[in-house]
Parts: sequence; C-alpha cells; structure tokens
Amino acid sequence: MTETATAPPTTTTARHFRLAVLALAMGGFAIGTTEFVTMGLLPQIAAGVGVSIPTAGHLISAYALGVVVGAPVLAYFGARWPRRGLLVALMTAYAVFNAASALATSYDALLVARFLDGLPHGVYFGVASLVAASLAPLGRQGRAVAMVMLGLSVANVVGVPAATWLGQTLGWRSAYWSVAGLALVTVALVLAFVPSCPGDTEATGRRELTAFAKPQVWLTLLAGAIGFGGMFAVYSYIAPIVTDAGGLGQSAVPVFLLVLGLGMVAGTWVAGELADWSVFRSLLGSSLGLGVVLAVFALLAPYGWVALVPAFFITVLGSVLVVNLQLRLMDVAGDARTLGAAMNHASLNLANALGAWLGGLVIAAGYGYTATAVVGVALSLAGFLVIVVSARVQVRSVDSRS
Repeated sequence: MTETATAPPTTTTARHFRLAVLALAMGGFAIGTTEFVTMGLLPQIAAGVGVSIPTAGHLISAYALGVVVGAPVLAYFGARWPRRGLLVALMTAYAVFNAASALATSYDALLVARFLDGLPHGVYFGVASLVAASLAPLGRQGRAVAMVMLGLSVANVVGVPAATWLGQTLGWRSAYWSVAGLALVTVALVLAFVPSCPGDTEATGRRELTAFAKPQVWLTLLAGAIGFGGMFAVYSYIAPIVTDAGGLGQSAVPVFLLVLGLGMVAGTWVAGELADWSVFRSLLGSSLGLGVVLAVFALLAPYGWVALVPAFFITVLGSVLVVNLQLRLMDVAGDARTLGAAMNHASLNLANALGAWLGGLVIAAGYGYTATAVVGVALSLAGFLVIVVSARVQVRSVDSRS
C-alpha cells in the first residue's frame, strides 16, 4: 500500500548515486540542526535578545509556523519547477535566513528571521524524497527516501549537540552561522552530484489541492498537529528542565540532546518494522505510549540523570508516530503526493508550535518546567483520540461501500 505511494518509477540516473543521496541527506542534516538547536540554546538566546525564556520559546513556534505556511504555498507554486533547481533555491534561502538569524540584533528581528527560515523546510524534504526515489535502482526507492530522512535523525545525534556546545562556547549566534555553512555545503553537493531532474509537468495547483477534500487527510494532519505536540512540549524546554528542574549543569544539556537524538534514530528504525505489521496499530500504540512515557518523565525530571531513560523513549515513540503518520498520509492523499508529503512536515511543525506555546504558558503561569510534560501527556492522549476517530471513519466508509 504505502510502497506505491512513496516509490515512483525511476526517471533519472546519477553517475554517483550514493553521493547524490548523501547530498540530499546533507540538507536534512542542516534543517534538523537548526530546527532543534534553538531548544538547546534557549536560555542563551533569551539573554542575548533580552527576553524571558517563555518568550524566547516563541522563536521555536515562529520557525514551525514558517513550515506550516511554506509547505502548501511552495508546493503549490513549485511542483513544475526542475527538481534540482528547486532544491538549490530552497537551500540557498535556508543559508540566507540562518545568517539573518545570526545577525539579528533584537527579539523581533530574530522572530521574523526564524519564521522565514521555516518556509523551505517541508518542501525541501518532499522534493528531496521524490528526487531520491527517481534516482534509485528499481526496488530500492524506499531505501533511498529513508537515507534522505536519515539526515534529520543524524542531526539530532551529532548536529544539534555539537551546535549547542558551539553556541554555549562561542555564543548562540555561532550555531546559526554553522547551519548557514551547512546549507551552502548542501548547495555545492547538490550541484556536483544530483543530476538535472525535471519537474512534474502534469502537476497543477488545483490537482495538489484535491488532498484537502479528503476527510482522512485532515484527520491524519490533525493527529500529527496535536499528538506530536506532546513531545515538543518537553523538547522545547529541555535546557531549563535539565538545569532548573533537574539541578544539573549546562554541560548536561548536550548529553540529553544526544540521548533524544539517539531515540529518534532508534525510533525511525523501529517504525519501519512496525509499519510492515500495521500502520494503524503503530499509530495507536505510539501515541498512547508517548503519553505514558511523558507522565513518567514528569515524575523523574527532578531527579537529574535518571530522567535520561524516559527522555530516550519520548523520542523513540515520537519517531514511530511521525513515520507512520507519513505513511498514512501518503496513502490517503491520492494523486496529491507532493502536497501530501510537504503537509506532513507542516502538521508536525504545527505540533512543534503548539507544544512550545502551551509549554510556555504553563511555565509563565508558575507551574514549573516539569509541568510541560503534563501538557505533553494531554496532547498525546488527544492525538490518540483523533486516530481512533480516523479508524472509525474508515471502517464506516468501507462498510458503506460493501
């Protein structure tokens, strides 16, 4: 079912297939690094632009909202563009907006820069996945797409902890400069190793928009926007949770980020195995399990290093949820594959914005940093209920046709 949605026929050949896919994955590495490093440097950024930590948390929401806006708009207008040219344009914009973040002298300027930086995110992953699949030998399209997504997972293991350490050592601006450099490296690699790829000549904005006429698309997007927000309610404030609630030093923050990244890598692998078993059961189990693990994290966060264990499983289950939401969305989007792929990232970044915003509200209300995990529990369980509704709607639809 999902294989046909994610594996279009090969239309282009590359002289160096692995290097071409590596070039595409480098873009995912750059995107993953800048998306999550703000969370690890939140106290430093807040102090640097003269705002409180909860207010600085809105920078995370601004980036996420940029993804939400950019995914449908750029997918609508860019479907016919030559693929390589579009990827180069997206990564060039990414470099420029990260540089703007590093140069921002006020909170408002940084807020605008983070919003602009989020615009290329969803479409880059959608187009890079399509290109990787078109370059892959027959029968290996799925692996090629997974290799592109691996850049995002590796970013959370290597890029985010390294950029966090760099930001703590040389100042938070250095983290954004480093990502601008990674984006330019991606541009060079794409130009060097990714062959010219035509756009979809049959694509139209109207055809892409047909995805929004499908109730199951909306339910899947809603499940991601709410349920995945549970993870981000904690992830967004992991630095102050570790230092203020857990009583550990700043040097512990990169360690927690590393463990969270390892959980993402492990969860991505587990998700593939579970998806072969059942996408729907994987969605139900991961969303419910995420709520349970977040509750455990809320109890153990004050005990410092002990919280590493539930922190690891938060991202394991979050990654299982993400991959299976992607597979589900590819299935229900039908012919609107480009927009469907991009909107999954829009949904997940809306979850990012929602989790960060609600987490900031409970902190500002005086409930403490561990209260963010309680918010996460509520969001995860709400996402679980949406998936249950989606299952019931599908059953009724099948029954009505039989």
